[in-house]
Amino acid sequence: MLDLPTKHGGGPRGPYAKGELRRAQILKAAFDAFATVGYRNASLLQMASDCGVTRTALLHYFPTKEILLEAVLAERDRKADELFFADAPEASSDGLTYFSRLLKVVEHNSRNPGIVSLFAVLSTEASDSSHPAHGYFIARYERALSRTKAALGDLSARSLIRPHVELEGLEHDIIALIDGLQVQWLLQPSKIDMAARLRARLREVVSVDIP
Repeated sequence: MLDLPTKHGGGPRGPYAKGELRRAQILKAAFDAFATVGYRNASLLQMASDCGVTRTALLHYFPTKEILLEAVLAERDRKADELFFADAPEASSDGLTYFSRLLKVVEHNSRNPGIVSLFAVLSTEASDSSHPAHGYFIARYERALSRTKAALGDLSARSLIRPHVELEGLEHDIIALIDGLQVQWLLQPSKIDMAARLRARLREVVSVDIP
C-alpha cells in the first residue's frame, strides 16, 4: 500500500498540507484500482469517488489517467529505493548486500499483496507496446537485470560463486524466478514462501551465506 501522510504533527499546515494529503489519497485510490483491475479497466470516476473527491478535482491533481499511472509507479519506486537501496553500495561493488536487500524487498512484498498485484497486473497489460507503462516496465527490467548481473560479477570476482554455476544469463533466471514466485503466491499465498524459495536458489549459486 501507499503510505498516507498524517493529518497532525510538525509538518506543513494550511492549503499546501491539505493539497498534499489529497494528492496522497488519490494516489492510494489509484494504486488500489490499478492493482485490482489494471490500467485499462480502472475508472477515474470510481477512483475519485473512493477518495471522496469529484472527477474534476482528481483531474486538477492528475490531468490524465496516464499521468496518474506514472505518478503511482514513480511513488512506488521511490518508496522501495528509500526503504531498501538508498544507503546501499552499488551492486557491482557489493553483490552480497545487493542480494540481501533483494531478499528484504521480497519479504516486504509478501506482507503487502497490493504491491505484488499491482506489478503482476500492469506488467501483463504492458506487454502491449501501446500501453502507457510499456516503456516503464522495459526500463525496470533492464535496471533489475543490470544490477543483478553486476552483483553476480562482483561475487564471481571475489570467488564467491560456486564452481559449477554458469553465470551466462543467470540474471534472467533470478528475475524470472521472482516473477514466477509472485504469480504463484498471488494464487496460493499460504503455500508459497517467496523469500525462502529465492534464498534457497541463491544458496545454490553463492558459496557464502547471504545475510
